[in-house]
Amino acid sequence: MKVFVFDLDKCNGCHNCQIACKDEHAGNDWSPYALPQPDTGQFWCKVDEEVCGKVPHVRVNYLPRLCNHCDEAPCRAASPEAVRKRDDGLVLIDPAEAGARELVDACPYGAIFWNEELGIAQKCTGCAHLLDDGWAEPRCVDACCTGALRFGEEEEFACELAKAETLSPELGTAPRVYYLNKPKRFVAATVVDVEADEVVEGARATLVRATDGETTAVCVADEFGDVWIDGVEPGAYRLWIQKEGYLDLPCDVDVVEKDYAVPELRFYREPTLP
Repeated sequence: MKVFVFDLDKCNGCHNCQIACKDEHAGNDWSPYALPQPDTGQFWCKVDEEVCGKVPHVRVNYLPRLCNHCDEAPCRAASPEAVRKRDDGLVLIDPAEAGARELVDACPYGAIFWNEELGIAQKCTGCAHLLDDGWAEPRCVDACCTGALRFGEEEEFACELAKAETLSPELGTAPRVYYLNKPKRFVAATVVDVEADEVVEGARATLVRATDGETTAVCVADEFGDVWIDGVEPGAYRLWIQKEGYLDLPCDVDVVEKDYAVPELRFYREPTLP
């Protein structure tokens, strides 16, 4: 069966997938697959943006979302007469049977929308009308210029799916949309020599896990005095900043809920003996 695979390392937030989906479905009647999507109020494919950190240590993460075409689709359980799962894995809502608002509430991912004008529930179809007409992939995949979004048989991606993630796996819906390289937390700061009023290049930053004291990452401040540590698992840590001639600087780091970004870590020189 088919799967969607998003490699988030390759997504640059161009929104081409979102625009292509809107272009394909807004104002176009693809019965019996789907009736026209409204011009506003719905994005069957949508790229979420998350701004992480604080200035000057800021990153933007992008997360494309669409129907997960779940093997255990809650919408199908809520209305089996309106929702069907195709042999290729795509989940479709029959427009002729989609008049129940309960379908919208049944999706835990918020991927089903209510069309007020038509009085029906609607969602991503995986461009099934195009696939049945000979297309190899949906419009969103076709429009992805970086190769971040791919579509194909599950067997083709077997090695990658082994390390991929799905959204909210605890729901037990068995999604067919997979994500590679979902960003973890980062720790970033600028090390500043308080007395000289300048950044400190070459300071060693060591990140130690608070629970067991294990060193999880080491980096060196660059020419701007910045230390960046990526791929940090959520949790509590201690960050040690060290350099010859300076007092060791310990900092408690909490990245359970968000990234750790500090504009200035004040670094003091060792006192000189008289």
